[in-house]
Amino acid sequence: MSFLTAEWRKLCFANYEIDPKVLQPYVPAHTELDFYNGKCYVSLVGFLFDKVKLKGIPIPFHTRFEEINLRFYVTRNVNGKKRRGTVFISEVVSKPAIAIVANLLYNEKYGLKEMHFNHHITTTENTISYALKNKGKWQEIALTTANNSKPFELESKTEFITEHYWGYSKKGENKTNEYEVRHPQWEAYEVLYHNVEIDFGKLYGKDFEILNNQEPDSTQCMEGSAISIEGKRVI
Repeated sequence: MSFLTAEWRKLCFANYEIDPKVLQPYVPAHTELDFYNGKCYVSLVGFLFDKVKLKGIPIPFHTRFEEINLRFYVTRNVNGKKRRGTVFISEVVSKPAIAIVANLLYNEKYGLKEMHFNHHITTTENTISYALKNKGKWQEIALTTANNSKPFELESKTEFITEHYWGYSKKGENKTNEYEVRHPQWEAYEVLYHNVEIDFGKLYGKDFEILNNQEPDSTQCMEGSAISIEGKRVI
C-alpha cells in the first residue's frame, strides 16, 4: 500500500536560475545536480493538497490544505538508468500532523505557517494564489492563466521542471532517503501574468537572499492529478 495518496491540484511554479555552488551543500549523498541546457534551477511551488490519506486512512482536518515549497533538481544513476528527482529546501503547510509525519519518517524539512489559497476560475482565465504568513507579513505566489490546460512540449523547460518522479532527502553525510512519486503526465496552463512576493532570505535563509532581487526565469501552472508517494528506502 502506498504511504500517502492524494491529489495535487493547480500547481504554480516560479523558476529561478541559480549558481550551482549555492545548492551544492544541500545535495544528498549519491545524487548530483540536474541541469537544463547547462543551467541550474530552483523552483518556488504552491499547490493544493486534496483528498489526503496516509496508508489509506484520512486524517481528520488534514485532508485538504495548501503547500508552498522551495525545491531543486537532482539525478541518481541506478543500473545505468537516470532517476530524476527533487530535493526540498523547505516545505510549508498549515497542518501539524503532515509536518510531523514527513519530518520524522522522511527527514523532509516541513514548517508550519498560517496559510491560505484562492482559486478564481472563470470561462476566460484562472487566478490561482497561495500565501503564507512569515514574521507577521503575508507573502504569496500568484498566477493568472488561460482557462484550458494542454499537453506541454517535449524537451521543454516545463517538462524538465515537472517530470521528476523521485524524492531525495539527506539522512546524513553518506546516507539519503529515496522515495517514488507516482502520477500521470500533467497538462499545463498558459501563464498570462505572475506575482511573486516572497522574502526568500527570511523564509529560506541567507543562501537564497539573492532571489529577492531576481525575476523568475520562467513560470508555469500545471493542472495536477491524483498522486501516490511510496515508502522510502535508505541509500
